[in-house]
Amino acid sequence: MDSNILLNMLKGLFVGGSMLIPGVSGGSMAMILGIYDKLITSVSSFFKHKKQSIIVLGTFVLGAGIGILLFAKPLLYLTDTFTFPMMYLFMGAVVGSIPMIYKKADIKKISLSVILYTILGMAIIFMISFIPEELFSVNLDIGVTDILLLVIAGIVAAIALVLPGISVSYMLLVLGMYEETMKAIDQFYLPYLIPLGVGVLLGIILTTRILEKAMNTYTAPTYLIILGFVIASVIEVFPGIPSGINIIISIGTFLIGYFAIRKLSAFDN
Repeated sequence: MDSNILLNMLKGLFVGGSMLIPGVSGGSMAMILGIYDKLITSVSSFFKHKKQSIIVLGTFVLGAGIGILLFAKPLLYLTDTFTFPMMYLFMGAVVGSIPMIYKKADIKKISLSVILYTILGMAIIFMISFIPEELFSVNLDIGVTDILLLVIAGIVAAIALVLPGISVSYMLLVLGMYEETMKAIDQFYLPYLIPLGVGVLLGIILTTRILEKAMNTYTAPTYLIILGFVIASVIEVFPGIPSGINIIISIGTFLIGYFAIRKLSAFDN
């Protein structure tokens, strides 16, 4: 198997496994792992470069699907049981990705606009966190209205899926659909998952096309706003200051996350 294909699958595996943890963003994980730009380009230019896009997206989605099925529950268990070490691991990974994202912005020197664009990205994430939870009410007893709501919810969830720093699981909590979606995944309940998936697909196509155009036309501002998203996501998952032995363990997991991502970034380059 080609090493790039295997690497895409492994990155998808990690993104899929981690994206259902409340507070952890799938987009941030894709950005951290250095596959974000490739995914955006593959979706937005799918019909121009079908073969390459199918390979990139197919291997990533396969890995993500396996990650969701195999690792979502164990990671949720580990996060619930060992909250501080696990959250510090994610924080270390996010902090380790910041130099890579800043480099993509191609900034020559720090200016007021650089700071303002980054703050804007952070502010957007903080504002989203104030949205009241349970805006929708959809259960597994699906009717016609529920199908429409699921498609709309899928589009909203796709925006969270694509944009770094916005947790899909948190967005599902806001929509009041987190528990039902987890049940539907666990039971593989297609009447619920299909309309939700259609909405996600539509949302991904729309969001990625807008985002790729912004990345190509307004490179520095777009990446600086994304940098703000990612920095804010560190604050969002911050569980507080650990105590006792957790202090040492959490510092250790933070460093593991940080250096693992720095090493991976160097390997990709």
